[in-house]
This record gives sequence, C-alpha cells and structure tokens, in this order.
Amino acid sequence: MLENDTLVEEVTVQKDSLVKEVTETVEMLRETPVNEWLPQMVHQYVVPLALRIVIALIVLIVGRWVIKLAKKWLANGLLSKRADATLHRFLSNLVSVVLNFVLIIIIIGILGVNTSSLVALLASAGLAIGMALSGTLQNFAGGVVIIMFRPFKVGDFISAQGQEGVVKEIQIFNTIITTVDNKVIYIPNGILSTGVMTIFNKEDTRRVEWVVSISYGDDFDRARAVLLRLCEEDPRILKSPEATADIAQLTSSSVDIKVRAWVKPIDYWTVFFSMNEKVYKALPEEGLHFPFPQMDVHVDQKN
Repeated sequence: MLENDTLVEEVTVQKDSLVKEVTETVEMLRETPVNEWLPQMVHQYVVPLALRIVIALIVLIVGRWVIKLAKKWLANGLLSKRADATLHRFLSNLVSVVLNFVLIIIIIGILGVNTSSLVALLASAGLAIGMALSGTLQNFAGGVVIIMFRPFKVGDFISAQGQEGVVKEIQIFNTIITTVDNKVIYIPNGILSTGVMTIFNKEDTRRVEWVVSISYGDDFDRARAVLLRLCEEDPRILKSPEATADIAQLTSSSVDIKVRAWVKPIDYWTVFFSMNEKVYKALPEEGLHFPFPQMDVHVDQKN
C-alpha cells in the first residue's frame, strides 16, 4: 500500500512539473517575436522530436520483425514436440502480447516519456494478480507440462488422485476423464502433473491374477492342471510369457493358489471375469472343493 502511494505521489509531481514547464513556455512565446523564438524552437524541440520519431519507427519495424521471428521459432519448437493445437495457439498469443507490450514500453521511452513509474505500477499489479491466481497459474503450468511431454494421452486409462477413468480431453487447466460408470471428472492439471499416477494401458501387455482356494486334502496337482488348461484354452491369454499356478498361502481353512497370466490391456477385465466363471464351474467337475471357514471345537469332558 505504501509503495502504491509513493508511485501516485511521483506521478503527481511529474504532472505538476510538466504543467509548470508548459505554462512558462507559453508565457515566453507571448512576449517574444516569432522570428526570434521559431528557429530556436525548431532546433531545440522539433528536430530532436523528429529524430526520436524516426528512431521509434525503426525500432517498431525491427521489433515487429523480431516478434514474428520469435512466434515462428516457438511454432517450430511446438511442432517438433507435437504439442496440442490448443497449447500452440495459447502460447503463441501469450508471447505475442508480452513482446508487443515490451515493444510499446521501449518506443514510449524512446519518445521521451518516463516509463519507470508506469513499469513499477504494472509490476505491482501483475504481482497482485499473480498471487490471486496462483492456483490457476499452477494448473496452467501443469497443463503445459502434460501437453508438451505427454506422460499420457487421450484414450489412456489412468488412476490419479483417487479417481480412475479414460482420458477424454486434456485442456490447458484441467484433464477430463470418464469413469467406468460414465461419470465425467475434471482433475486440475497442477496436482495431476506433480502427483502419482498409474497408466494401465501404457505397455502392450498386462498381468492378470486370480487367487483360487481349494480344500485341504484336495489334489493340488490336479487343481493346477485344470487352472493351466483353462488358461491355455482361452485365446485372449498370451502364450508367452506362460501362465503359472502356484501355492500362494496355506490359510487356516484353505490352500490358496495364485494364477498369473498375461493379456492385452483391452482384454484385462473380460478375461478376469470370464475366468472366474470358468473356475467356478470346472473345479467341482474335477472333484475339487471350494473351502468354507472352519472352526474346531474341543469339549472338555472332565466336568
């Protein structure tokens, strides 16, 4: 607040000084014949002003050429990174606005206008706006990072910030995902670009796992043979790497067999659910049993 008051005071002083100088000049011109002050005015004011205008025009032409060159360089860089068209347009417009603003400040300075107070005032306003929009600017920066480096793309199935779904659209400030039950969720790009994320279809294959429990006393080798046969018969399960079935845990009521197989990401859930159905039907046909929780009760006959 004190800084803004100081800037206002400086502008007021400059205005008063300019008014006083103009008033004194007008009074002098009234009292002096034209043939005396005109050559002096031309030499003292018109010639320097004309020279400044010429220099300002040259700077304007060169500056516009530099801005066009900078925009072309930026466009080529974004094309080489295969950046999104939205980011391309936004950054191009942002660079154009910033560079044109700088060019205007330079030209105003060349024409003799004191720009220090104006620049300081604009800097203070920019700082205040930046602090007010810190969250939005963070999301913008995250969007730029995501669009340029593409850790994921539209169509990927991701899990981030406790949400899972298919990426529908990547915007400058948010990423839109659609969940499996068709809900639309907007995730801010700021936390998305810095947080932990799981991409389920990034690789060409995924491993699907089942835990199948059989009763104690059942033939484990037979159970394993049945499980591997079911995997072999499913064309969606890849032959390499081969499916495996091993004892994962001996619990109080069951022998747990962990089955591992590899599939394409698009087949993950269909294979998982269909295999559960096949196992439920096949094991009883082979004389194998699904265990129930058991409890041994010992009765003391002494009393």
